[in-house]
Amino acid sequence: MTPIDELTGQLDQIFYPDSVAIVGLPRGLKTGKVFLMALMDQNFSGDIYPVHPTAEEIDGLKTYPSLTAIPAPVDLAIILVPHQHVLPVVRECIEKGVKGAVLFTAGYKETGTEAGRNLEAELRRLAKQSGMRLFGPNCMGLYVPESGISFFPGLSKTPGPVGFISHSGSLANILGRIAADKGIYFSKAASLGNECDVTGTDMLTYLANDPKTAVIGSYLESIGNGPDFLNALKAASQKKPVILWKVGLNPEGRKAADSHTGALASRRHIWQAVVKQCGAVPIKGFDVLTDALMSFSMLPEGIGDRLAILSGPGGMAVGAAEACGDEGLQLADLSEQTRSELAEFVPKTGTSLANPVDVGLGASLDIDIYIEAARALANDHGVDAVVVIGAGLNRELNEKYTNSLIQIHRETGCPFLMVNIPGFEKEFAVAFCQAQIPFFETAERALSSYAMVRRYQLWRRNQGCREE
Repeated sequence: MTPIDELTGQLDQIFYPDSVAIVGLPRGLKTGKVFLMALMDQNFSGDIYPVHPTAEEIDGLKTYPSLTAIPAPVDLAIILVPHQHVLPVVRECIEKGVKGAVLFTAGYKETGTEAGRNLEAELRRLAKQSGMRLFGPNCMGLYVPESGISFFPGLSKTPGPVGFISHSGSLANILGRIAADKGIYFSKAASLGNECDVTGTDMLTYLANDPKTAVIGSYLESIGNGPDFLNALKAASQKKPVILWKVGLNPEGRKAADSHTGALASRRHIWQAVVKQCGAVPIKGFDVLTDALMSFSMLPEGIGDRLAILSGPGGMAVGAAEACGDEGLQLADLSEQTRSELAEFVPKTGTSLANPVDVGLGASLDIDIYIEAARALANDHGVDAVVVIGAGLNRELNEKYTNSLIQIHRETGCPFLMVNIPGFEKEFAVAFCQAQIPFFETAERALSSYAMVRRYQLWRRNQGCREE
């Protein structure tokens, strides 16, 4: 068995558990209760075993005084007890044959104390000695919609192609809560905390070889073993896009990361060199993260650099055209046939049939102008993608606009990049995303994301990487 096969086997048993024990589950509505609420919300079909020293029942579930008192195997343990009581529980997990554990409690190396560092080192030693895998400490754990496990209630139950690795549990939770509205769905997400055992490198290797993951996103505060991480990153990037948001690249970020997860953060120049060598996709900021995950999971393979811009607001059309040039993209040369078609319905004054196609303010009243212009551009063989900046003046027009453009996208297969105009109803923005048409707040963000995807696809093609 290869090391990758061994890692895959270990983590599969944890990501697809038949049973979960929650050790230290509170009776009242306290922080740890969210883990039970999350399992119930996801309709987890396996067995749930609350562990509490005195309670006989919690929320209708029979409760056990210890892990060893549970009369059945346990695949995954979520450990909520205070940090000074964690070691005995971990030893009990090993005795019970638990496959993996999530360590929620903080109080380890991130405290900066020798006692915290020693406690975490002992957890690492126990994991290595026993073969049981540990997530954390100081983490939220796992979210796998397909198997019904989650670290917070209210997350989507629909599985998808995005794998996510995060050193921050709260950031992973926030991303999970907004993701479905942006058409982003997850295969697996893991909050790693201090990484006493399972590391970002482990998760990168696992997700790179996971057939259910097509895009890997990450928020990293530290890199442990640099050479191992570099090798894993190279191997993963040759198979699928790896989007990396790395913090701790300046003194302020390093100080914050150290107090958050006890991270040993890297220098900016080292990080940039790693990314350049590996073909990974470096990003900065939460908005860019969501834009990138949306774009990489929705845009097809082999996108081109010839874009058509369709807009009602003239200034935004000019801004989009400039963003094309800034990102190394080009404005498509529209065919004579396309220009003739546009001339049939686009008003002759206050508009332009060149690219960008400016349909003027009147198109917000006569929404068919937007719709037919989008159709003409999508059918032009010299256009690789269409940027659409528009909206109607009321909800009825926006509903027609949304449904029609989704239908044109399906019929033509031409990628659309939708750009928001203030006042456009959120429900229709969500409809675009759920139809796998990315929706952006600005044209600049749309074109930056599109160019990001194209650059990665060209890099991968130049590397001679084969499809899985």
